[in-house]
Amino acid sequence: MSRFFFNDRKQLVNDAIEGIVVSAPHGNLVRLDIDPAIRVIARGDWDKSRVAVISGGGSGHEPAHAGFVGKGMLTAAVCGDLFASPSVDAVLNAIVAVTGDRGCLLIVKNYTGDRLNFGLAAEKAKRYGLKVEMVIVADDIALPDNKQPRGIAGTALVHKIAGYAAEQGKTLSEVRKVAQQACDSVFSLGVAMESCNLPGSDDEEGRIKPGHVELGLGIHGEPGASTVDSHNSKTLIDTLVKPLQEKVGNADVAVLINNLGGVSALEMALLTKELAHSALKNNIRWLIGPAALVSSLDMKGFSLSLLKLTPAFEKALQADVETIGWQKPVAFAPLKTIKHSKIHDSVDFTPSDNEQVKALVAATTHTLIDLENRLNALDAKVGDGDTGSTFAEGARDIEQLLKAGKLPLNDTAQLLQLTGERLATVMGGSSGVLMSIFFTAAGQAVHEGKKLAEALLNGLQQMKQYGGADIGDRTLIDALQPALEALRDKDLPAATKAAKEGAESTAKMQKAGAGRSSYVNKENLEGVTDPGAVAVAEVFAAISRG
Repeated sequence: MSRFFFNDRKQLVNDAIEGIVVSAPHGNLVRLDIDPAIRVIARGDWDKSRVAVISGGGSGHEPAHAGFVGKGMLTAAVCGDLFASPSVDAVLNAIVAVTGDRGCLLIVKNYTGDRLNFGLAAEKAKRYGLKVEMVIVADDIALPDNKQPRGIAGTALVHKIAGYAAEQGKTLSEVRKVAQQACDSVFSLGVAMESCNLPGSDDEEGRIKPGHVELGLGIHGEPGASTVDSHNSKTLIDTLVKPLQEKVGNADVAVLINNLGGVSALEMALLTKELAHSALKNNIRWLIGPAALVSSLDMKGFSLSLLKLTPAFEKALQADVETIGWQKPVAFAPLKTIKHSKIHDSVDFTPSDNEQVKALVAATTHTLIDLENRLNALDAKVGDGDTGSTFAEGARDIEQLLKAGKLPLNDTAQLLQLTGERLATVMGGSSGVLMSIFFTAAGQAVHEGKKLAEALLNGLQQMKQYGGADIGDRTLIDALQPALEALRDKDLPAATKAAKEGAESTAKMQKAGAGRSSYVNKENLEGVTDPGAVAVAEVFAAISRG
């Protein structure tokens, strides 16, 4: 089954180009209207007063190359079909359309199709009296003995340096010279654990074995030079850094951390961390990325490109551009931290005695412990079967503190807040946090001078706000809210009656609006009371009995 969003395979690249142009943040891109088969994205603000810089190649490497068109980088990008070089006619039309008296530089990745088509187009353009030069990027070091290394992500660095020189008004020979110096100073190497998915392809069987990565595979999914039996981020960074460092020696470098398309932002961040702690750390002056600059559709992989720095290169890299895809370099520095004292969020209390409160707490904890099996049985029908155990666990903790004389029974605010703190610690899942919010907020309200019933309603309001449930959602709130309102407006017997009626009402609710029951169909809910609401009703009943 294809894993690629598209409408018409034949129009895929044209559709993508339109999306790129209409979403350009600077509003400075145009597609040259020449022929549907000729796909050229160019600067809309170009006046031919400077050297034109053109690149391109097969589509599927976005944001390269169209994403680098704009002031300070490329003048135009020629887009071929997916992973296919653009035609000679397409390149020629691009050259003629944007080249003035100052001439044009072509930046070409070292693939046979690109070299031939761009090369022939350059020769044809000269017949029109145009000055055209070309540089070839061959930054891939995966195969050291290869006489024709591939051009990969380092191409973006050459775009930036050549584009800056052209923007400064340099001559064609000067722009070509600095671009060639960049080509000679950039080295790249990548790995991937999965190749890319092509549109319309239903090949689910991957070439790369689980747990392995390919080292040095091409940006079109070509097999790598070797395999590495690891997905460990440190191991992989070290594997890339060693041969790259041999190329740059002790030189200061800018490092482009390139996402090949399918690596999450989280993974790219931790790979960057590993790079920052690698053997290369003392050489790094600038980081570019982590980001997708020269991708391979959705390939699950990344590459590192190292540029040996000169003062001129540094100035060029830092210059502002008006493009979609370029990432502004960041000066490399160790992790910045600020010392801060840890907050120990614990309730400051003094144990005290109060026989009446002690009896209330004992009745509550005893009731919840005795209800464990019953509530679990109810919850098994409408949830995950652990409500009873969760409430009982919290009750046992409070009961132990009660028996040990370690509760502030004579200070209601402290008692409520301590209960909230303990329940957050010992009760599992969201129930513990919700009950902790309820008791903590209620304790704060008592501390601020509110009466108990009003304070408990305040705690309930906070629990509803953070938890998202409300009355009618088939939760313990259906028993607790009417009970607390009755306690505030009338007395304890009225509260007990309201809690019982509220709990019973949940058996008639055919849809739960919150909690685990919200994932259960109405047939399984019908006739079953909510276990949390039952717990509330039984606690009020126990307190009423004294």
